[in-house]
Amino acid sequence: MSLFPARHSDGDRLTIAGATIRLSVNSRARRVSLRVDRARAEIVAVAPSQRKLAEAVAFAHLRAEWIADQMADLPAAVPFRPGQTLTLFGRPVVLGVTTGRPRRLIDPTGGSDRILAPDRGGDGEEAWRVAIIRLLKREAMTGLTARTAQFCDTLGQPLPQIGVADARSRWGSCRPARKGREALIRYSWRVMMAPVEIADYLCAHECAHLVRADHSPAFWGVVQGLIGDPKAHRAWLRRHGSALHGMG
Repeated sequence: MSLFPARHSDGDRLTIAGATIRLSVNSRARRVSLRVDRARAEIVAVAPSQRKLAEAVAFAHLRAEWIADQMADLPAAVPFRPGQTLTLFGRPVVLGVTTGRPRRLIDPTGGSDRILAPDRGGDGEEAWRVAIIRLLKREAMTGLTARTAQFCDTLGQPLPQIGVADARSRWGSCRPARKGREALIRYSWRVMMAPVEIADYLCAHECAHLVRADHSPAFWGVVQGLIGDPKAHRAWLRRHGSALHGMG
């Protein structure tokens, strides 16, 4: 019988050392443990069963100093601001304010493009930021669809439905086609701010799932056939992905 009474539920959140702690039940876990979810900027306290969650909470309290150190190492949030320069699919773009409609202005000389949205006063800063993100999602949809189409053509696969979202737990997902149901690929729009080869890797990864719905050696063989060895790209996302999630 556990010394720690079960008072918590899977998915609960609490605060320890100024950090958000999310409780998670994982039946494959052999013991209680802590891990850093860099995308969500929180700590996950893992327990092998529901009744062990209180034990995981007690363990998190014991590791408060470790938790504080881990959170201090996470990149700071970077809200979008007028005048800020982003790199979108390898091209510099400056964010700005306009009195007209939200739009992207292409620099015909090859310099930095501009992405503009109106600041309507009052809560204008937040409204401007929301409008900018809406434009960026549109840009991401265009760029990721084009890359997906290229890889699908290479694989001899029809272009699936494409969607972009602000997922924090994964960079992309693929639902292969079934009888009477079209395939669907969804991407995190933020990958457009990564180096071009990282965006290409993500698209290749999800397109490979159209033919191999697993992560077997055969699947990774398909990915490698599309973009070469993916190890460096996967490592880049692990190392820098949290910084992308903190932008905006």
